[in-house]
Amino acid sequence: MENKIKEYIKENTEELYKILHELCIIPAPSHHEEKRAEYCKAWFERNGITGAYIDEALNVILPYQADGRDNLSVFAAHTDTVFPDTEPMPYTDDGELIKCPGVGDDTASIAVLMLTAKYFFENEIKTNGVLFVCNSCEEGLGNLKGTRYLFESFNGRIKKFITFDETSFNCSTNACVGSHRYEVEVLTEGGHSWSDFGKENAIAEISKIINAVYSIRVPQKKGKKVSFNVGSISGGTSVNTIAQKAAILCEYRSDDVSLLAFMKSEFKRIFKEARTDGVKVNVTLLGERPCTDGVDTKKIEELMKIAENVVFDVTGEGLVFHSASTDCNIPMSLGIPAIAIGVYKGKGTHTREECLEKASLPIGLEIGIKAALKYSEE
Repeated sequence: MENKIKEYIKENTEELYKILHELCIIPAPSHHEEKRAEYCKAWFERNGITGAYIDEALNVILPYQADGRDNLSVFAAHTDTVFPDTEPMPYTDDGELIKCPGVGDDTASIAVLMLTAKYFFENEIKTNGVLFVCNSCEEGLGNLKGTRYLFESFNGRIKKFITFDETSFNCSTNACVGSHRYEVEVLTEGGHSWSDFGKENAIAEISKIINAVYSIRVPQKKGKKVSFNVGSISGGTSVNTIAQKAAILCEYRSDDVSLLAFMKSEFKRIFKEARTDGVKVNVTLLGERPCTDGVDTKKIEELMKIAENVVFDVTGEGLVFHSASTDCNIPMSLGIPAIAIGVYKGKGTHTREECLEKASLPIGLEIGIKAALKYSEE
């Protein structure tokens, strides 16, 4: 098996780079992954792999030995990037580094996933049933739409979930950071800064909300964390106008269910207290990501052990586990064990300077194949 995998990687390394290049130049903002989804499906078909389809959430689903089975393993990578661009972004390959916005997160992982699926089909690997998924809407306000829809569609049939979504072989996500994101708009009557002086100013009122957010005293819970942030502010008309409108984008995060619930109640209280006869406050929930809830810790530890063993086998290096917000949030909130692993080495994630080490990608393919083999054993 070891020699077979090595030979497969050698034969497919150029195809791996080709897939990466072709995917990178297809823009894929969250909710607009149509062209990447079409590419992935067409690639499977060109390679004699049948059964792939695109669902209503723009996930590309490739079932493997999945008919009638209720013990499915999912191997996934997300097709969207954080960038809003609708035109191809610059792609360079100098032989050592491949540079392109989104090249690593998560485009390289899609390339590895696709060739991992091809290995299974070509070698007729025996499993309990697998879904290879190029999923949509992982980033930002994509709000995990693709993975949500996947678990609705295969309700009760998925027993473990592994996503290729890390920036290094040495990192793995084994716990989920949940978050709630809001747009808060404050409206007042406003007026002239001289003749109407004393009327409520929307900017001043929204500043009170910001101050209240940053005055929250968060309960301390060992090994758990909470963060909150006001990420943008806008509003007003001119220097001599009492602002009629102001708005902020804000969020809070936690890797603990009870702390996430605490923050929700605090934000709700702050928004309610900001409303007065002269101040209207509109709150829109933009995104809601759940965190880990009710997962059997032994099953998570089993996934962690496999990841550790595979990474050490391939690279001779150890693995660091951490919490993050990924597609794992959905299964983990449903009590289904999940883990995120890395299949390349890169840096500059979520920046336009993002790059990856070209030589790391074949190593990542070996990790991807060996991990999938272990996670899908009958």
